[in-house]
Amino acid sequence: MDVNLIFKIAGIGIFISIINIVLKQADKEEQAQMITLVSVIIVMTVVIQLISQLFNDVRTVFRF
Repeated sequence: MDVNLIFKIAGIGIFISIINIVLKQADKEEQAQMITLVSVIIVMTVVIQLISQLFNDVRTVFRF
């Protein structure tokens, strides 16, 4: 497994949490929620692509 991918996801989480805190202190809670939602969608897209690649690798190994 690629460790860089874990660091990218963790970096996105840290960056978004800092932006979220700044926006909440500026009374922009709606924008903070939208940015959090967008970041979750981005991370889920990356994870879904990895799961798809895993299933393709398993299919190749077992020749289905």
